[in-house]
Amino acid sequence: MTQIDFSIILPLTILIAWACVLLLVDLFIPKDRKGITAFLAALGLALTLGFTVTQIGRSGTGFNGMVTLDGFSIFTSALILISGLLGIALAYGYLKRMGIERGEYYSLMLFSITGMSLMTQASDLIIVFLALELLSIPLYVLAAFARPNLQSEEAGLKYFLLGSFSTGFIVYGIALVFGATGTTSLSGIVESTPSLLLTIGAALLLIGFGFKIAAVPFHMWTPDVYQGSPSAVTAFMSSGAKIAGFAALLRVFALAFPNLSADLTDILWVLSALTMIVGNFSAISQSNIKRMLAYSSIAHAGYILMAFVPFGNKDVVATSVAAGLFYLFAYVLTNFGAWSVVIALEKLEGKGLEISDYMGLAKKYPALAAAMAVFMLSLIGFPPTLGMVGKFYLFSSAIEGGFTGLAIIGVLTSLVSAYYYLRVVVNMYMREGDPTIEREAWLDITTAATAIATVVLSFIPQGLFLLASDAVLKLF
Repeated sequence: MTQIDFSIILPLTILIAWACVLLLVDLFIPKDRKGITAFLAALGLALTLGFTVTQIGRSGTGFNGMVTLDGFSIFTSALILISGLLGIALAYGYLKRMGIERGEYYSLMLFSITGMSLMTQASDLIIVFLALELLSIPLYVLAAFARPNLQSEEAGLKYFLLGSFSTGFIVYGIALVFGATGTTSLSGIVESTPSLLLTIGAALLLIGFGFKIAAVPFHMWTPDVYQGSPSAVTAFMSSGAKIAGFAALLRVFALAFPNLSADLTDILWVLSALTMIVGNFSAISQSNIKRMLAYSSIAHAGYILMAFVPFGNKDVVATSVAAGLFYLFAYVLTNFGAWSVVIALEKLEGKGLEISDYMGLAKKYPALAAAMAVFMLSLIGFPPTLGMVGKFYLFSSAIEGGFTGLAIIGVLTSLVSAYYYLRVVVNMYMREGDPTIEREAWLDITTAATAIATVVLSFIPQGLFLLASDAVLKLF
């Protein structure tokens, strides 16, 4: 039994052991050669990704049903590991350039990724809480990693305080759910009789997860934290934490609370609509590209939430959640690409982060400008990009589930987003300027790979959507 248990969490075991060893090994690596630590961290993620892929087709539970291995956890864990690899590629040269290259950065990343992956496998609310803390605490430190930069320290403190506040909602929600059902197991909760206490507990859990995915009205920490944190941290945080948050939200509510869908569907509808509206309209007035992308991240959380609104409708929930997973992949790919361009233009003391700094980029660096244009068009949902395909799947599933009004809001807010995304493109191609960039091999590779994938995969999206569909079918 023990062997079966550990085979369920084998990739997690490898990654957490690798992170602990890396923390010790880094002590013997000279300060001017921390690139070795980055390479070792990437190697650990690559090995973990390899073991994760070998688990495709397997399923089972371990540790008395507290963790689950299925297609859903494999798909989301693989996406998190890919995000980790892209995060290291962005950080490799950036940390050195900003004078904050320290080996513990990569160990903290690995610990956070372990928590994110555990979140995707959690089938007990206690494990959800433990995974949430394991992914969050390293991120609090990473947000303040650019010490003694006051903005970074402020970002870390704000993230810690509001993250702790949201964790309180989750813990209180777990307590109420346990009081109503006598169990914290997702399979046990679904078999219990619906009650007011259970509904309140589920609502508190939704509030806690809402903080983690930056849904309105729980989004207030996002712009300040994203702007103040080192850009490489923000890129990783805005992708990895969102994947883990949505994975937990989907698994917990789809498996434990389908009987409460009548009470929660309207709430989710309003959350999704508000998040799309507030995120997109707030982004219009931003002149700092990090703040703009922060509000963009909020808006995209609303789009992904759209896929989860019909979670109580067994006829459409599988297709809808598969559309959400597909869009999550498209967003992560595009988001990392956009942040790679931001990092290329960023200078010391926060210079190079205004949208006006992108003036003339197309004339001086045409390839980089073309890549950024692709990312902006994908975030809008404009063809031929993966973002367009993702929004098509999302809006189609919303209409199929009977939420045509929500789909219309999604379309209209996408049109609003075109204003601030295309403003970047206009600055790059239609205005004169003299921008300078930092050429770094891994940064260039990341930018090129994500831009090419964003376009190419939009012509052959069926395979990726089938993977997402297979992952969801075993969940339901």
